Amino acid sequence: MNVIVANEQQSQLASLDVDVIKNINGVYEASEIIEMFKTFFYSKMILDVTALKNNLELNSYKTLVQGLDPEKIIFLLPENTKLCTPSFLSELISLGIYNFTTNTNGIKYLLKKTNTLKDVEHIKEMVHKQESNDTGASVASLRPETKIDHLVIGVKNVTAEAGATTFIYMLKKELSYIYGENSVKALEIDKTDFEYFNDKNMVSIKQNDLKAALEKLLSINIILIDLNTLSDTSMCQEVLYLIEPSTIKLNKLVRRNKMIFEKLKNKKVILNKSLLLNNDVVDFEKEANIKVFYNMPPLNERNRNAVINDFLSKMGLFDNSSAKNNSGHIFGLFRR
Repeated sequence: MNVIVANEQQSQLASLDVDVIKNINGVYEASEIIEMFKTFFYSKMILDVTALKNNLELNSYKTLVQGLDPEKIIFLLPENTKLCTPSFLSELISLGIYNFTTNTNGIKYLLKKTNTLKDVEHIKEMVHKQESNDTGASVASLRPETKIDHLVIGVKNVTAEAGATTFIYMLKKELSYIYGENSVKALEIDKTDFEYFNDKNMVSIKQNDLKAALEKLLSINIILIDLNTLSDTSMCQEVLYLIEPSTIKLNKLVRRNKMIFEKLKNKKVILNKSLLLNNDVVDFEKEANIKVFYNMPPLNERNRNAVINDFLSKMGLFDNSSAKNNSGHIFGLFRR
């Protein structure tokens, strides 16, 4: 039998169909949770971390795992918060906490199979690579031996506000490190969001001016285009289709266009801002009858992200053998 300690995510846990012997709600110190359950027999504890007082402080987790077996605790993390960032998860892993998820499907999985360090160590490796890039790697050492002559990549939101603008900014920033600042340009069609990045190599243009703009950029190695509502993609050698895989976004998408996934067959589909588990991605592919090219977690655009290098490696734009070895596994914990 299992126990649940809940707070802000109580409604989400209410839909969880599992055997529960004890269910408490509120906010508690780690020591209080230990006192309540140190002599209580249970199979697993499902802990909504918003019920843990000072849940942004690692000492709270350290105290908790010193008093209770971390292998018996499933940590339910609130989506799109600092608690879900690779850096914070890496710290939890260092404390011996390997079982965390953001949804009930993840809880059900972890009730059946407890994670080991091997299941989550890729997150620590990703953070280590990112820190190495930030502190030591020279730009020259990251550049490939052979530059791409000319490549135009289009990016298009499939679900509303799937993040194409910020995604392009992060790609452009990393590609500029690799190929050189003036070797990569980004164009935005019929919108002016690029101006807020204050980057001279990110330009907003009208649809009618696209052909002329591309003719002026023939000497540029890589051009990224935020296509927005532009349907003609013939100027692009590659087109990336972004889907934010939340339930509400997907349901709205299908109601608007029931044939959308049929049109996306054999396209490069990226799940963006995604915290899906591996099993969820497999289920999504089966239900939609399409193949997901990459499952991209939420990222902090202010920092360099190793996961972007991993994505560029899979695209063939960044020759990084270590990235290739980990391709598709950066955030495997959330995609199982």
